[in-house]
Amino acid sequence: MPSSQARSRARDRNNVLNRPEFLSLNQSPRREHVAGEPRGGGGPRRPVRQQSQQDEAAASRSRDSSEGAGGDGGVKEASRWPEQDCIQLNPTFRGIAYSSLLAIDISLSKRLCVCAATRGAGAPLRSMVTLLALSGHAVPWICGTLICLWRSNTMAGQEVLVNLLLALILDVMTVAGMQKLVKRRGPWDFPPGFLDIVAMDTYSFPAAHASRAVMVSKFLLNHLVLAVPLRILLYLWAFLVGVSRVLLGKHHLSDVGCGFALGFLHFNLVESVWLDSATCQTLISIGSLRWTPLL
Repeated sequence: MPSSQARSRARDRNNVLNRPEFLSLNQSPRREHVAGEPRGGGGPRRPVRQQSQQDEAAASRSRDSSEGAGGDGGVKEASRWPEQDCIQLNPTFRGIAYSSLLAIDISLSKRLCVCAATRGAGAPLRSMVTLLALSGHAVPWICGTLICLWRSNTMAGQEVLVNLLLALILDVMTVAGMQKLVKRRGPWDFPPGFLDIVAMDTYSFPAAHASRAVMVSKFLLNHLVLAVPLRILLYLWAFLVGVSRVLLGKHHLSDVGCGFALGFLHFNLVESVWLDSATCQTLISIGSLRWTPLL
């Protein structure tokens, strides 16, 4: 009996799972030895046979798990860790360039937000910049186009106004869809206003005002006969509308740049699917409930 106890104790000492760092994971913590108490004293102790059986069971479980993971080369073990906890030691050049440009964009956009706060260096210009940004909003342009279409009496004017109205609706829907997909916040993450919620302009990328300003300016320059000073002012207005959104802290510089490109794309798309006068008259009749087949 003493020889078997000595062998079991030697086996327990040689077992890796009996180390202190593994002991708390595989079995309940033992009661610490109190100073002055004899080792073979009268305190309650776990039977040696039960302890050795638990140690053998734990060793077999660890051996089975190591054999199962050895065939996969540790891939299963590594795949259990979340991706954000893994450190990318060898980033690609594209990733480095993208992160650097994104950091520069955010830094410059926050420095240019001089009219974002009610107090500061740009506070006196805040009202004028806000009015300039409002001139590129979707609600005034759609309402103004509907009023002009209602007051127009010529077929040529109605044709231009119907196509302009469809271009504005296309711009609103496309920008709102892209903003819902990207969900990028502005430099200062201001909550959207009432008109922004109505126009579904709740996120930063792409800039809806910049897209609409470029699209409307290109549309008016292509279908209206304007003097050279007015044409220059129209280009300048489109540019300042995009800049005003950056000054107010609503968009980043990259948002405005992509909005300019998207507005130019919308203009080309509307010009390629231009509706003729007959189609526009049919749409006006349906909208005003004067469609003759229904009577």
